[in-house]
Amino acid sequence: MLLTFAELRAVDVLDILIVSGLCWIAIVWIREARARVALGGMAAVALLFWAAHALDLRLTTSLLQGFIALSALVLVVVFQDDLRRFFEGITLAVMRNATPRPSDDLLDELGTLCFSFAQDRIGALFVFPGREPLDRLIDGGVYLDGRVSEPLLRSLLDPRTPGHDGGIVIRGGKVVRFGVHLPLSTEWEEIGAGGTRHAASLGLAERSDAFCIAVSEERGEVSIAWRGRLEQVATEDALRKRIDRFLRRTARRRSENWLQTRLLTARHHWREGLVACTVATALWLHTVPGAEVDRRSRSIPVVVENIPEGFRVANIDPPEIDVVFEGLKRDLVMAETDELRVRIDGGLARLGRRTFSVGEHQVDHPPELEIIAIEQGQIRLALERQ
Repeated sequence: MLLTFAELRAVDVLDILIVSGLCWIAIVWIREARARVALGGMAAVALLFWAAHALDLRLTTSLLQGFIALSALVLVVVFQDDLRRFFEGITLAVMRNATPRPSDDLLDELGTLCFSFAQDRIGALFVFPGREPLDRLIDGGVYLDGRVSEPLLRSLLDPRTPGHDGGIVIRGGKVVRFGVHLPLSTEWEEIGAGGTRHAASLGLAERSDAFCIAVSEERGEVSIAWRGRLEQVATEDALRKRIDRFLRRTARRRSENWLQTRLLTARHHWREGLVACTVATALWLHTVPGAEVDRRSRSIPVVVENIPEGFRVANIDPPEIDVVFEGLKRDLVMAETDELRVRIDGGLARLGRRTFSVGEHQVDHPPELEIIAIEQGQIRLALERQ
């Protein structure tokens, strides 16, 4: 392994980095995908297929082959929204696509206003877009592009206005659209006693990285929906902390450049990045240098079998035999020591035989490795009475 890493070229490092980036995006996608439980089930079926193939369970293997082929079609149909987010994530990983950060004064004013609405039993639904586009997820509404202020929001949420039941999209410090309709979630356990606003906010949070604030007019509560979770917040300070956490991941300040935003994203997902680098390195070792055909000499211990009764082995000369194998590098490296041995039939010692020739049929080795040469052809065996 150390020799393999010592032979790394610049293009190999680039190869590993590209695969690490793709694995990184895939891991983040799987963690936030709505159907990640189903993905776990498909992974279990894949592991079962691999085990059945390794154990030569032919009936199970043939059945699972058809099932996996069908699963590929199901994957596209069931996970079409999540797959679209995955490919969008690849694009967004290199693009400087981030929402402008609202001012702190505006966030404080909005937090105070949300709890004022809750106290007055005025329903509201605010949407903060993240890095992912929302055009395919929201319908209707009226474009406004007006600065966020208390008089504007109160007028838009007046029950006598036609747009008060829809969502208000806030980007930066402006209301870009109001009266929009959001996709509804069907996670009833997560929604709980919430109404349509909560189902809409959770539905959008399941399908995008947007941040939603839902104010209940029936219960006078403020809830947030983000990353597929719905959570009630009790104070303005708790709401502000949740918004700041969202903005640290998706918004940028004017002073931040492209590299700073990428490093900030990497800091938030460093655990997934570590796993991705490990997976990419393992895949590279397995498929690139590991798939090359190589030759390697291994010292194999000599094992004496069928020792005559009343005798024991006094000496084996030599105790190990050097055998040259040919095979894939990964098979040569992964071959276990206890799989390799030279078997000598000690029963022939009854006839006075003390010198034994070593043939290929006497060498136990994994079937994927081929014996090229046996460097010591003779073994001298000394027995003595017990």
